[in-house]
Amino acid sequence: MRTKLRVFVILVCLMSQLVMGAGLAEAADPVHVVSRGDTLYSVARRYGTTVNAIVQANSLRNSNWIYVGQRLVIPATTTASSSSSSGSVHVVQRGENLYRIALRYGTTVQALASANNLFNTSLIYAGQRLVIPGGGSSSPAPVSSPVSAPTAGKWIDINLATQGLVAYEGQRPVYWATVSTGLARTPTVKGRFRIYSKYRSTMMSGPGYRYTNVPHVMFFYRGYSIHGCYWHNNFGQPMSHGCVNMRISDAQWLYNWAPVGTLVVVH
Repeated sequence: MRTKLRVFVILVCLMSQLVMGAGLAEAADPVHVVSRGDTLYSVARRYGTTVNAIVQANSLRNSNWIYVGQRLVIPATTTASSSSSSGSVHVVQRGENLYRIALRYGTTVQALASANNLFNTSLIYAGQRLVIPGGGSSSPAPVSSPVSAPTAGKWIDINLATQGLVAYEGQRPVYWATVSTGLARTPTVKGRFRIYSKYRSTMMSGPGYRYTNVPHVMFFYRGYSIHGCYWHNNFGQPMSHGCVNMRISDAQWLYNWAPVGTLVVVH
C-alpha cells in the first residue's frame, strides 16, 4: 500500500512539473530559427521588433552576422499605440527617407532613429510605422534655409548638423537626401561656393584611401565635391574625408539637375 502511495505522489509531482513547464514555455519569448537568406533586419520586421532589441536579447556581438540554424530569441515588443503616447505616428510612404520625414515634422534624423530604435538610419520601408518624437505636427513644417538664401535659381543647401541636403529652386525645395559629410578630423568646409566642374566618374585618392570610378562627381571648392558613394551605406553619419557622400541614385539625380555654376551653401 505504501509503495502504491509513493508511486502516486511521484506521478503527481511529475504532472505538476510538466504543467509548470508548459506554462513557462508559453510565457517565454518566441524563438526564430535562422533560414538561408535571413538577416536581422528581415527577422525584426517579421516579428514587429527592432534589430537592436534582437541583438540585446541574444547578446550578439556582431549585428551583421547570423548563421543558418541559429536560434534567436525574439523579445516581446510594445504596441504602436503605447509607443506613440509621447508623439504621433507616421506611416512611411514609397520614396520617403528619414530626412524628408524629419523635415516634415520639424525634427531630426537622429531624434527619429532614437525614438524608433533604428539600427540603420538609411533603411526604412513603405508601410513602416514611425513614432514622431515630441508630438510633432502632422502638417509639413517649413524647410528652414540659411540667411541670405537666394530667391531665384537652383541652389543646394547642405546642413552638417542634420547630415541633410536639400536642392532648391528659389525658395522651393525640390529634392531631399540624407548624406555623409566629413569626419571631425577631416571636416567639410563651410561657406558659399559654386560648382566649378563635373565628372560622370573619376578616381579619388588620398592618405589611407583610393576609390576608382566614383560616380556623379561635382567639385565645389578645391578638392571638395558632392559625389555618389558605393563603399558604405551609413548615410546620416559623418563618414568622409571632407566630401559630401550621397547614395548613388541621389547623386545621379543631383548631377543631372545642377549645372556648373550652381550655388552650394554648406553650414
